[in-house]
Amino acid sequence: GIGGIEAEAAMLGQPMSMVLPTVVGYKLTGRLSPQATSTDLVLTITQHLRAHGVVGKFVEFFGEGCRHLAIADRATLSNMAPEYGATMGFFPVDQLTLEFLRQSGRPESQVHYIEAYLRAQGLFRDISKASADPAYSELLELDLSTVVPCVAGPKRPHDRVPLSDMKNDFVACLGNRLGFKGFAIAPSDQEKQASFEFEDGRSYQLSHGDVVIAAITSCTNTS
Repeated sequence: GIGGIEAEAAMLGQPMSMVLPTVVGYKLTGRLSPQATSTDLVLTITQHLRAHGVVGKFVEFFGEGCRHLAIADRATLSNMAPEYGATMGFFPVDQLTLEFLRQSGRPESQVHYIEAYLRAQGLFRDISKASADPAYSELLELDLSTVVPCVAGPKRPHDRVPLSDMKNDFVACLGNRLGFKGFAIAPSDQEKQASFEFEDGRSYQLSHGDVVIAAITSCTNTS
């Protein structure tokens, strides 16, 4: 946000100095496979960006792959900026943005006004024209077709695990040294079971890895 002193200075026409951020261009190509969701995409990108290091930086997603991402998918990616550490993540304004304005009830006259203003300011992007892409401080790239179904954990959102590897990863985490990827459970205790009686009198045996309650609480899914 902007502080009151800075806002007053701007209103009075006074100069205000600021440090220009590093802008990381994240180029998206291809399209997601039918098996992959926006959650799989955001976990993949979060892992990639944390490995690269984007703390204090802006991340702009661009490229022809953006054409195949709905507004909801874009919102999910942008909303995960705190998880991948960037100051912000965003998509340039394009035709899909204007469609969202129409879908959310903006009158056509306002949509035309917004489009005309953005084009005049050089802020409207035609994704199909690579020549319109700006020069970024740093550049990363991801082929959307390489994204596979995955989960994160067991403790951190950027510890991505492909779904095909989840069982082996979980078993390894049980015995690993206590930490983000370990619970330090002795091999002799990993097969232990605990008895559980439900309120209707039914009894169950629970062991490590049993799912008792499943809930989606991460902002990965609630954008």
